[in-house]
Amino acid sequence: MATLPFANGERPLIKSPGKRPMIGLTSRPPQLETPFNVFNEGMLTPNDAFFVRYHLANIPLEIDADTFRIEVKGKVDKPLSLSIGELKAGFESVEIIAVNQCSGNSRGFFEPRVAGGQLGNGAMGNARWKGVPLKAVLDRAGVQAGAVQVSFNGIDGPVLPETPDFVKALDIDHARDGEVMIAYAMNGEDLPWLNGFPVRLVVPGFYGTYWVKHLNEITVLDKTLDNFWMKTAYRIPANACACVEPGKTPSATVPINRLNVRSFLTNVVDGQKVKAKADISLRGLAFDGGYGISEVAISSDGGKSWQAATLGENLGKYSFREWRSVVKLPRGDHVLMVRATNRIGQSQPMDALWNPAGYMRNVVERTHVIAT
Repeated sequence: MATLPFANGERPLIKSPGKRPMIGLTSRPPQLETPFNVFNEGMLTPNDAFFVRYHLANIPLEIDADTFRIEVKGKVDKPLSLSIGELKAGFESVEIIAVNQCSGNSRGFFEPRVAGGQLGNGAMGNARWKGVPLKAVLDRAGVQAGAVQVSFNGIDGPVLPETPDFVKALDIDHARDGEVMIAYAMNGEDLPWLNGFPVRLVVPGFYGTYWVKHLNEITVLDKTLDNFWMKTAYRIPANACACVEPGKTPSATVPINRLNVRSFLTNVVDGQKVKAKADISLRGLAFDGGYGISEVAISSDGGKSWQAATLGENLGKYSFREWRSVVKLPRGDHVLMVRATNRIGQSQPMDALWNPAGYMRNVVERTHVIAT
C-alpha cells in the first residue's frame, strides 16, 4: 500500500504489464500514478514508471502493429491511411523531450476537496519522444482552405453506447506548428502498451488530455469540435489564474491548455530528519509550458528569505529542469520551499488557487523537516 499525504490517501500498489509497482487509482479504466520517489532518479521518467491515465474502460488488449493504420481524413485533398512502417519510412523523424502532465495532477490536495481522481503529485512524467511531426502528415494530405481544427481519436472506446467517445481537438495553427508529434518511441524504446502503443499524439507544453493514445484517426475540421470532451469537460475559468473563489462557479470557461509553472523538491521528504548546522544538499525539478525555466529559488525559513538554486542541464524548453542547492539549518523544525520562474516572468502562487475541476495546481510546495 501507498499512503498519499491527504485524507483518504491510502492506495494499492499495482503491478501492470510493462510497469513496476505503481500507485493504483482505478482499474477500469486504468489510472496509475508514479510513486514520487521516482522523480529523484533523474530528469527522464523511466517508461516502466510513467503514469497512466485512460478515460474509457474499453481499452485495447491486443494490437497488431503490422496491420495498424492511422487514418487522415476530413478537409484534406488526399485522405491517407498510414501503416506504422509507412509512418517511419515515409517521413523524417524528430525527437523532443517534453513533460506530459495530467490536468488533475495533485487534485487530492485541493481544499475544499473537489470531485475527480484524488491524485497526489505523481500524474506527470518527462520523456524523450520520437516520431513524425503532425505538420508533415497534414501537409502530405493537403489541408484545405477553411480548416479550423484537427481532431484526434484513439482505439480505446466507451463500454456503453451512450458514453461519448474520447476525441480531442487542436486549433489548426497549433496542430501545424511543427512541434506536435505523432510519436512511436519513448526514451529510445517502443511506446509502452499503457502509454499508447503503437503511436500517440504528443502535444509539447499542453496538458495530457490532448496526448491521445493508440492514435488511429486524425480528422481536419471546418468548424470547432463541440463534443463532450471539448465543450463540457476539461474546461478552466476564463481568467489569468484559471481560478475562482472556493465553492464558486466560473462565469465563463475555456478549454484547458498550456502547463503552468511548477517545481518540486525530490530528495527530501516531508517530516524527514536532517543534520543540524551541516550542509544539506537539496535537489529537485522545475518545468512550465514551454517558455523555459529561468530561475529556481529556495527558502529554508518558510518564505521569509530566498536563495537562488543552481540550474542543471537544459534538456529543452518543454522538459523537466534539474535544480540543486545547499542549506544549513539550526536545530528545530523548518519549512523548505521551492519556487520557479519562467522566462516570461510567470511564477508560482504562495497560496493554492482553486477551481471546481481541480486542475492546474501549482502552489509553492512546502516540505517540513526536523534538524537534529
